[in-house]
Amino acid sequence: MEGRIIVAAKDDFLIETMVDMGLLTHDQVDSSRPEAETNGEGVLDTMVKLGLADPSMVVVAKATYFGVESIQLGDLRLGDEVIAAVPRHVARKFNAVPVALNDGAVAVAVSDPSDIEAIDGLQVAIGKTVELRVASAGDIEAALAKYYGGGGGGRDDGGIAQMIQDITEGEVEVTSLTGEVGADGEAVDADAPIIRLVNQIIVDAFKMRASDIHLEPMARRFRVRYRIDGVMIEQKDPPKRLQPPIVARLKIQSGMSIAERRIPQDGRIQTNVGGKTIDLRVNCLPTQHGESIVMRILDKSGLRLGLAELGFFADDQLAFERLIALPDGILLVTGPTGSGKTTTLYSCLNYINRPDRKIITVEDPVEYMLAGINQVQVNEVIGFTFAHALRSMLRQSPNVIMLGEIRDLETATIAINASLTGHLVFSTLHTNDAPGAVARLIDIGIKPFLVASATRCLMAQRLVRRVCKSCGAPATLDESECRSLNITPDMLATATPKKGRGCPTCNKTGCKGRFGIFEIFVINDQGRKLIFEKVPSNVLRNKAREMGMRTLREDGTRKVLAGLTTVDEVVRATVVDH
Repeated sequence: MEGRIIVAAKDDFLIETMVDMGLLTHDQVDSSRPEAETNGEGVLDTMVKLGLADPSMVVVAKATYFGVESIQLGDLRLGDEVIAAVPRHVARKFNAVPVALNDGAVAVAVSDPSDIEAIDGLQVAIGKTVELRVASAGDIEAALAKYYGGGGGGRDDGGIAQMIQDITEGEVEVTSLTGEVGADGEAVDADAPIIRLVNQIIVDAFKMRASDIHLEPMARRFRVRYRIDGVMIEQKDPPKRLQPPIVARLKIQSGMSIAERRIPQDGRIQTNVGGKTIDLRVNCLPTQHGESIVMRILDKSGLRLGLAELGFFADDQLAFERLIALPDGILLVTGPTGSGKTTTLYSCLNYINRPDRKIITVEDPVEYMLAGINQVQVNEVIGFTFAHALRSMLRQSPNVIMLGEIRDLETATIAINASLTGHLVFSTLHTNDAPGAVARLIDIGIKPFLVASATRCLMAQRLVRRVCKSCGAPATLDESECRSLNITPDMLATATPKKGRGCPTCNKTGCKGRFGIFEIFVINDQGRKLIFEKVPSNVLRNKAREMGMRTLREDGTRKVLAGLTTVDEVVRATVVDH
């Protein structure tokens, strides 16, 4: 018991500081001591666990007591020369992160400035004067992983090795479609530093749930960015001099010619990360400062194809399920690139996929393999276009056809004719809203009466980020936010809006994952009449709203009020309703 009391009292100096600063009360401290003694932990640790003390305020109190500066490591971007000032093994041993260089001294962030022995050991290890900064233990652990785990090191070869030495044997296995041989025909050494560095870039992107990896050559740097939930996030840059070997390595893996640097090239990489098989669709584009590489990550095992996972509310989901169960007609999903149209089409096919139905898709490229469905890859190099594939597949007697995109009059004509002859056709168009798809089809050259007869539903969609489930908390919408989405006091009365505070689970963004907001225009007799009369798009849109169509912004507003996303996300993804 005596030992426990000593442990429970070890933070008293810090607790008194927080009481003096008005961050805690004596009553809170006294009520927490019994549980701390029972659990054999510090009183302050117990208060943080109980939510009585804010971890960020603990950091401020430490800084105040020891007369040093407190910092937020997540807000800093540390350069190579700063990180190189403290070797990786030293940073790990003393749990310290260098943050600045000041006339021969090194400013270092630690979580426990009272550990004099560790601070003296750190000064001896690096041979320089140490200036203390205080940060939270969580921030320091995240920074160590970011800058020493797989992110970077010094400018020498030892520093390059530090960028990749945390990757464990067997954690990633990368297999190119063309085999692992170099340009000279020799077998590739899988332990070579550049190969391990490239592998680590892929592993880190996968672990952070990135959809794309961007390697961009700049005048003085080789920038690495991940697109996570639709937002570009910068990572630690590799040294500029490693740009050519990194690009060459990726071109070899994806089956591109490393001798050709003047024209764009496309390729694919098959990768096994942590037992999961993922595909990377790779594009190489010559730029002013070298070749830019973009890799789209296609995680087959992570694809969720349920309609509920797309983001439908129950009423919209029921209406949509009825539409995709129709025997014939055409259903179009519209939106810009990256709005989730292909995933929606896959989800539709997955929902109606039964042994008594034959389903054929025509795609460019085939992104995900679906069991029980015939998927066709177009190849325009040999003349196997969308139109050619679509014309041929009709001889296969399908019940359902999915066409990756309607691009021209020939493709649109075949798709419309197929829908009028007893086939259910799914496809996509690039338009801003659902009614705009009608004008687009007519502009392509389809007669209005054919559009009116064949079309069953037009659906526009966008993707918005979901409030993180781990750190999301009830929030109050201010006047400007309510005004931007036309939210009335009556709507707020039953609303439960939320915002994320930011936590390690969501990389401190407050959002994790994305889902759809939808604009569903069901074509009924009145809608067919309007299309046949070729009314202007704005008139058709207004009539559609009168017939019950909910706009993208209105659907987004419903999901803000339900606490699924934020006002900023909906405003960013949609335009003002007129």
